[in-house]
Amino acid sequence: MPLKRKLYSGNDFRKAVSIDELYEIARCRVPNFALEYVIGGAEDENSLNWNQTALKSIRFKPNTLVDTSSRHQRINLFGQEVNSPLVIAPTGLNGMLHHRADIALAQAAKNNNIPFSLSTVSNVSLEDVANEVGGRLWMQLYVMTERDITRDILKRADDQNYEALVFTTDANVFGNREWDKRNYRAPAKLTMRNIMDVACHPRWMFDVLIPYGVPRFENIVKFMPPEAKTAKGGVAIFPKLFAPDISWDEVAWLREKWPRKLILKGILNVADAIHATELGCDGIILSNHGGRQLDSCVAPIEVLPEIVEAVGDKMTIIIDSGFRRGTDVLKAIALGANAVMIGRATLFGLAAGGQDGVNHALSILTTEIDRALGQLGCTSLDELHPEMLVNNLS
Repeated sequence: MPLKRKLYSGNDFRKAVSIDELYEIARCRVPNFALEYVIGGAEDENSLNWNQTALKSIRFKPNTLVDTSSRHQRINLFGQEVNSPLVIAPTGLNGMLHHRADIALAQAAKNNNIPFSLSTVSNVSLEDVANEVGGRLWMQLYVMTERDITRDILKRADDQNYEALVFTTDANVFGNREWDKRNYRAPAKLTMRNIMDVACHPRWMFDVLIPYGVPRFENIVKFMPPEAKTAKGGVAIFPKLFAPDISWDEVAWLREKWPRKLILKGILNVADAIHATELGCDGIILSNHGGRQLDSCVAPIEVLPEIVEAVGDKMTIIIDSGFRRGTDVLKAIALGANAVMIGRATLFGLAAGGQDGVNHALSILTTEIDRALGQLGCTSLDELHPEMLVNNLS
């Protein structure tokens, strides 16, 4: 009788052989409330779960007897070569997983020659990331009810020569993340069970809280009321920050003001993709916010083919939401995506082992991409095409 299978759940992130195993290590190293903020989706989490189901429903038809000994996964992204088709996605509140987490993520991205996207609600300022790390930096932008925040971020990112501005369009109304809410007895006040859980993670406390204190929203701290300058108080007022009146007018204004690459994140239909091209955007990111906004939403991979057909020759198309394997990435590339944004996968590495953990997460994914590329009988990503796939969703 074979031993019951189980994922590695020890403390050494270097022993993780998959992103799922990095998650298991992260789950042990950080308190429940912090990890729940990362992994949770909206309401019944239908969108969250469907993202991966949709990817798993696509299967390969590989070529065989092809010499793949000199294969590579390099691509050209906005006129510059990168080592793999990955971009680290913008994620907020990363400082609750690791001290100065955004620096660790940016450095890992630079080490691997891929872009890093910094969130408006990061816990390290955009200036610090640019000055301490550099590399290919993209700045994510939320247009909030206080429009001065937008103008401030825009000017500072321009001053620091960020390569691209990533305008997140699908956060006009804050998502209803019920599992996240259940960790709190009142806004910003953890339940007793979660307080006890925090006490069981002394290593995390000495990394994140002591002696630095609760992480602050460094990019927007001067605009926040005194009680909301840190993550503890800020999360309570987050839903009030997002602007429900954002429209295509903001895109036109941003295109006029921003001198470099402009990317819209949150596109999920052809009409919006076409509108983005008409307004002069350089790229779009097909995204349902990782299942954290609208529940029962289509998975980006489902609408990728029709959007590629409509605008694929006019702009760069990036996709995110649900990517955990190198094979997931290759499916998206075969369907016409230029690159894939990854968020939770690198955050699991961050929580499990800091910057080295992020490097390990990227190594897992790039190794999987390389291996699967060879198994498909391809020497580069350019050789992938839709006819190599069977889509069982229809």
